[in-house]
Amino acid sequence: MDKKKVFGAVASTVAVGMAAKKVVNVAKDTHEKKVDEEIAKRDYGDAQVYLIGGGIATLASAAYLLRDANFKGENIHVIEALPILGGSNDGSGTASEGFLCRGGRMLNEETYENFWDLFGSIPSLEMPNQSVTEEILNFDHLHPTHAQARLVDKEGNIVDVTTMGFSNNDRAQLTKLMTTDETTLDNMTIQEWFEPAFFETNFWYMWQTTFAFQKWSSLFEFRRYMNRMILEFSRINTLEGVTRTRYNQYESLILPLKKHLESQGVDFTFNATVTDIDFAEGDSITATALHLDSGKVIEVRAQDTVIMTNACMTDSTTEGDFNTAPQAPTKKPLSGELWYKVAQKKPGLGNPEPFFGHEDETNWHSFTVTCKGDALLKRIEQFSGNIPGSGALMTFKDSSWLMSSVVAAQPHFKSQGPDTTIFWGYGLYPSAIGDFVKKPMKECTGEELLFEYISHLGWQDDWEEIKKDVVNVIPCYMPYIDAQFQPRAMTDRPQVVPAGSTNFAMVSQFVEIPKDMVFTEEYSVRAARIAVYTLFDIDKEICPVTPYNRDPKVLIKAGQTLFR
Repeated sequence: MDKKKVFGAVASTVAVGMAAKKVVNVAKDTHEKKVDEEIAKRDYGDAQVYLIGGGIATLASAAYLLRDANFKGENIHVIEALPILGGSNDGSGTASEGFLCRGGRMLNEETYENFWDLFGSIPSLEMPNQSVTEEILNFDHLHPTHAQARLVDKEGNIVDVTTMGFSNNDRAQLTKLMTTDETTLDNMTIQEWFEPAFFETNFWYMWQTTFAFQKWSSLFEFRRYMNRMILEFSRINTLEGVTRTRYNQYESLILPLKKHLESQGVDFTFNATVTDIDFAEGDSITATALHLDSGKVIEVRAQDTVIMTNACMTDSTTEGDFNTAPQAPTKKPLSGELWYKVAQKKPGLGNPEPFFGHEDETNWHSFTVTCKGDALLKRIEQFSGNIPGSGALMTFKDSSWLMSSVVAAQPHFKSQGPDTTIFWGYGLYPSAIGDFVKKPMKECTGEELLFEYISHLGWQDDWEEIKKDVVNVIPCYMPYIDAQFQPRAMTDRPQVVPAGSTNFAMVSQFVEIPKDMVFTEEYSVRAARIAVYTLFDIDKEICPVTPYNRDPKVLIKAGQTLFR
């Protein structure tokens, strides 16, 4: 065989492919330039856009309206029920009273296509002449993740997770699921597909706690995760695919986005709840009025637009402190209640019942620990082998609460100070009785949660010494945090822009976007882009879902992991 001819043929094929790709990119750039020129000439008159909810999906919608629709900022109105923006991207507190993160949104460099594109156009607050995307990725590349204590057993030993622990039946069922038509999986749960032994594998403990799945979660969603995050399958034991922000998500994402929108004149209204939406009669979906809890009615004209957060996974959360457990929520979920109302008015607006009618299946519990000094974090570092910010999740696999913790790079808050450290933890089974504190997790004070945590590490004898440095432990009960994973029918989640809509869209973790996966920042941003591009007739590409599940190199690695 003539190697020169072979290599020459390969090189020629590659060159042709690169040339074709270049032609496609040039054509795309030319088309988008023409679209931009057309949009720059648009005159929307006094048309208004009303964004219901102040989470990342509606804030992203506002950013797309400014950047890609050439819409006036002063005619964009964000209406938020709380006194603060951010939705589930939160971060609050002080060094003296303790900090709080209800959760931590995991980012991913490879699969957050629209997220990185959007934040590439938002200026960083911390790094001059950089975008938020550049700031995050530069920080992450300097602080790579490589967990060395991903699972810990009941004896306090770090588990060897170089093997996934699959049986041949597990392998067969996983492979079959990934190739099964998702339209056949309506209302099915994960535990209906796999044998009980599957839920004792290293893989399940790691995948479950990384993404917050339950055994009774939607098989449909699990399948999407397996396909969408197949890159992470081969590195789930180290979590090297986790991309971290410099600070908590509120300060790293929401604040720069808010400042950018404010600089363009976007209008914000706080402490105002939209309680109902009127629609025009007939077959179309045309919003005509917004009703606020103050009694005010906002008339929505035909030229105006409404983009609504149809549900929020952190609705109705309650918090406690070192000496107090969170109380059971007394209010119904605000966004979910609005969705219930509008869904009854028009077909095609989804069905919230599978998501918000099963609190016992959708809740879990988190806690944020604030300490003076770094003695406790040093102990965790010595045990795990990970400095703060490098380890991601450490899970106590035999914990009755299935408790995990994350120690972020310090400081995690801008106001934290060098003499204060924090870490975060959560449990997926808050109704279970603790192994050391004989109470359900959701009934525990912050002190009891921390004692349970250090007991799993075998440090009970040092409790009084450890406790001296604790400023606060803030527990947080979230009744609907896993609601987006509930078993459902395909039609239960509405389309971003429902069929027949003339001026109305929905954005959240509870809309339907083909091939993508919920419980991610990308899902919210992608929904926002779909809403704006569709309603405002913007003929530009929305970054597609990258098909890593068809990449031969990725599939080979996944196959090797499957048989480890």
